[in-house]
Amino acid sequence: MPKKILLIDDDALMRRSLAFNLNQAGYQALTAANAEDALAMAQRDLPDLILLDIGLPGMDGLDALKQFKARYGLPVIFLTSRRRELDEVLGLELGADDYVTKPFDLDVLLAHIKAVLRRTVQPEAGSEPQLVETGQFRIDPLSHIVTVSGKPVELSPREFDLLYTLALDPNRVFSVDELLGRVWGAEFLGQPQAVYVHIRWLREKIEPDPRVPRYLITVRGVGYKLSPEG
Repeated sequence: MPKKILLIDDDALMRRSLAFNLNQAGYQALTAANAEDALAMAQRDLPDLILLDIGLPGMDGLDALKQFKARYGLPVIFLTSRRRELDEVLGLELGADDYVTKPFDLDVLLAHIKAVLRRTVQPEAGSEPQLVETGQFRIDPLSHIVTVSGKPVELSPREFDLLYTLALDPNRVFSVDELLGRVWGAEFLGQPQAVYVHIRWLREKIEPDPRVPRYLITVRGVGYKLSPEG
């Protein structure tokens, strides 16, 4: 199995280019444009290493580092473009495993990634994605089994990830962009049709009557939520 690397950077061109190169180097690259989406993605599908830009919108890279370390104990390599930021990281000693300054040579970055993966231990079993039991739903991310009202439901990997993301925060309304960022990755932002289609497919599998959904609710003008009690 290729090692999973979660790249967090708000520069779309940088994400696409680096993700392509990571995939070419034999890794599985996941991408996020902000720390909030990345943390949600890690909760569902634990990566082996984080590449983290410091200057992010919303939660910045320093706060994100604390979260990744506290929740998952994941190795983190900082990507930084300004000397001031680098000084701040080194001064705070928040626990980043390494850093690379932009612009960087790809071979240099790959060497840092290999070195960090070689010397870091894998997260403990307690950091594995959690079983979700809420209302009529039981979702086990390790066995990839979903039951609704006690009956097993067969889902595709993307359908599973979408349902699991919604179930982790039941009754909370997620915007289409949030779901794209957390389930598909940052490169799918601006492609809402992916969400619409998978919502429809999910309803066909989990709803007693997909035309009158009880569980997967549309909040008009806002997004979607899972109402697990129905």
